[in-house]
Amino acid sequence: MDKRTAIRALGLISGGLDSTLAARVLLEQGIAVHGLNFSTGFCTNDQRRAVGRDAEEPRRLRNEALRAGADLGVEVEIVPVEKEYFGIVAHPKFGHGANMNPCIDCRIFMLRKARSRMDEVGASFLFTGEVLGQRPMSQHLAAMQTIEREAGLEGLLLRPLSAHHLPETIPEKKGWVDRARLLAITGRSRKGQLALAQTFGIDEFPQPSGGCCSLTDATFSRRLRDILDHEVPFEPGTEDPVLLKVGRHFRVSHRVKVIVGRDEAENRFLERVRRGRWAFEVPDAGSPLVLVQGEPDEAERKVIAAIAARYSSRRSEALVQVRATKEDGSETFQVTPAAETLLDAARI
Repeated sequence: MDKRTAIRALGLISGGLDSTLAARVLLEQGIAVHGLNFSTGFCTNDQRRAVGRDAEEPRRLRNEALRAGADLGVEVEIVPVEKEYFGIVAHPKFGHGANMNPCIDCRIFMLRKARSRMDEVGASFLFTGEVLGQRPMSQHLAAMQTIEREAGLEGLLLRPLSAHHLPETIPEKKGWVDRARLLAITGRSRKGQLALAQTFGIDEFPQPSGGCCSLTDATFSRRLRDILDHEVPFEPGTEDPVLLKVGRHFRVSHRVKVIVGRDEAENRFLERVRRGRWAFEVPDAGSPLVLVQGEPDEAERKVIAAIAARYSSRRSEALVQVRATKEDGSETFQVTPAAETLLDAARI
């Protein structure tokens, strides 16, 4: 029996091609693999599922980490960390990338969490699908070494796809893993991964390859920064992060913002989460649902009504009737649709 059959590795499995290949490389050596996938609340695919987009395309709505685990024949645990992770997003030690992505802190956070699970699952080492030089913030050599050190994993973190360009790890030194059968992939090109996928017969992975993090998106990040700069309630682990992905957003005041549905799917989602909030719409007309975050005063409600009128099918009329409702009451406004100058000034 191969001595490596007694070895178990714990890996971060996203469902993307890189982490799938890293797991498969180890499985080919007879190593048992257990996967972890941390649910941060900022995964684009999770948000699309919550909104109900692409219902006619089940492949777009599936959990890719669980799909990859099923394809590989390994268990993948989904671990919810939304509330704890939000603190990392708001105040990263190593800073943000181009948007709100705290890539280095994110990696350290997840690997520390994984490190604490090693004994529980009987793992001898950790692995990831990271590729040296693929991502500018977190996958250059200095950053990768910082991540390993800060996570308390020096020597115990194997990156199978780039192993030949990295220092030898404890699993390699002890013969748990055959270094000769690891890879030397580097850079942003996907050719090496795609060739390896073809060799393994892997044809199920999301396109484009890579993560699904909303924090790398400029619009999403701008809206999240706006939340952090104002007093609108925001609760990780609820629908609040999903709301940042939905509709048109307008800042009405320091404590009030509104979300205007752009299509039927978004209107349905806003309807599902309207409990406890003001909602505005134009009756008997083509109208978006306008959801309010925060508690508007009377003057602010009139502004919101004007925004609702502007995005309804009656936008060209001089006066439009708008209905505002909440559980404890409703009221009706006759307003002039909001001018473009108001919208431009308020748009987030």
